[in-house]
Amino acid sequence: MEIVAKILIAVVALEHLYILWMEMFAWETKGKEVFKAALPPEMFKPTKGLAANQGLYNGFLAVGLIWSFFIEDEKWQTNIVLFFLSCVAIAGIYGAISATKKIFFVQALPAILAIVAVLLKELN
Repeated sequence: MEIVAKILIAVVALEHLYILWMEMFAWETKGKEVFKAALPPEMFKPTKGLAANQGLYNGFLAVGLIWSFFIEDEKWQTNIVLFFLSCVAIAGIYGAISATKKIFFVQALPAILAIVAVLLKELN
């Protein structure tokens, strides 16, 4: 279960690095493709700064998850990874409610699966 947990954590971290890139550097191109159902096309240029700020926060989530791989104390590692995965899950649930339901499946569900894997790993 440890390998499954680490793979899921890595997937969530990589996804958030991708979101950082999209929201900070490709908001008016790739962001427009991804969020076409949530925002009218004319809103991407005026919201570029807001999206970049969101991208930065997604980067912090990714870095926190990556940091967890380097923590040697198992208890601290578990606490840190559960904190950051919970932040991702909550953000994904909120995004599904406030923007588009697709965000639940893309963002929240992988984080929730990773949380379950980490908790199952702790039981063994």
